[in-house]
Amino acid sequence: MMKAYIEEAEKALLHTYNRYQVVLDRGDGVYLYDIEGKRYLDFVSGIAVFALGYHNREYNDGLKEQIDKLIHTSNYYYNVPAIEAAKKLKKVSGMDRVFFTNSGAEAVEGAIKAARKYAYLRDGHTGHEIIAMNHSFHGRTMGALSVTGNPKYREAFEPMIGNIKFAEMNDFESVEALVSDRTCGIIFETVQGEGGIYPAAREFMEKVKALCEERDILLILDEIQCGMGRTGYMYAWQKYGIRPDIMTTAKALGCGVPVGAFLMTEKTAQHSLTSGDHGTTYGGNPLAAAAVSRVLDLFEENHILENVNSVAPYLESRLDELVAGYDFVEARRGAGLLQGLVFTRPVGEVINRALDKGLLLINAGTHIIRFVPPLVITREDVDHMMRILKECLADLT
Repeated sequence: MMKAYIEEAEKALLHTYNRYQVVLDRGDGVYLYDIEGKRYLDFVSGIAVFALGYHNREYNDGLKEQIDKLIHTSNYYYNVPAIEAAKKLKKVSGMDRVFFTNSGAEAVEGAIKAARKYAYLRDGHTGHEIIAMNHSFHGRTMGALSVTGNPKYREAFEPMIGNIKFAEMNDFESVEALVSDRTCGIIFETVQGEGGIYPAAREFMEKVKALCEERDILLILDEIQCGMGRTGYMYAWQKYGIRPDIMTTAKALGCGVPVGAFLMTEKTAQHSLTSGDHGTTYGGNPLAAAAVSRVLDLFEENHILENVNSVAPYLESRLDELVAGYDFVEARRGAGLLQGLVFTRPVGEVINRALDKGLLLINAGTHIIRFVPPLVITREDVDHMMRILKECLADLT
């Protein structure tokens, strides 16, 4: 049955993914099940999306209730779920204005447009520049791809949008050297995900923020993967106490319902996008907004941040055991429940062996295993993961 479905998929779907040879059917808690009933411990969570775990009844009931009321109206009209979701998102983020999108990439697109409009109103001309980081990842749309600091993602689709420069993450001098009177924004992930799980250094954050304030440049922080509680703070920048001018968020924001957002300070909102500058048909529709609203309620009611801050140090300590115990495991780095294990060799074989043994893992580059489990995991789940992973590493030795 599994093979037949996969063969049909390969005939019908555009081959832009090298998918693992499994057809998933349902989920419960931190486990997923394929169509033949095999159970998998999930340390991927839909790439940092399903923070609340699978089959969360309160979340499901909230969506069902909204489906029976109203799914879509367009942004020509107000709707209560979007108003409530925006109010709650402002509260947990400390930002002032919200624009709901359908994805993280769209949130980045909006952030880029806002930065350029801000500079246009400031200077009275176009042609402004944005500084991004090497090894970053911001999405697959043309604007988001243009600020993604990995040439292999961009080269086949050149030319990108213009006036993008790339500095080095955590190297302030490399940023400062690129700043000019035309710079309108500096964008980076507070914790680089696809680029290798690199958290921003405090000194780097502080110096970039000071530079932005001095030169009237907008600081744009991409919190699409590292936000929504994954680092132990609702948003990773909150650890540093450095509020961006624009922030992007998605993934766990809807816990499976496709929704993202970009948020601004009031100053940025008052001096950038206005009526007619930006829009989206589906963004912030009642169903997506109801998901956001319910997710934010459940984060508070289920003490998600507290659980992350309890379990994450244990995950770190267990992964550190592997660094100490295997010559081909070089390092661990990350923040909270966004962790990376760095190998001296490609990790594809380890991930495939783990899949066979009932553990879902993904990579971040060829030599790094990325750990992004649901934020409801327990220490027992970490131990279960470690037992399987150690079996896989033993097979390699």
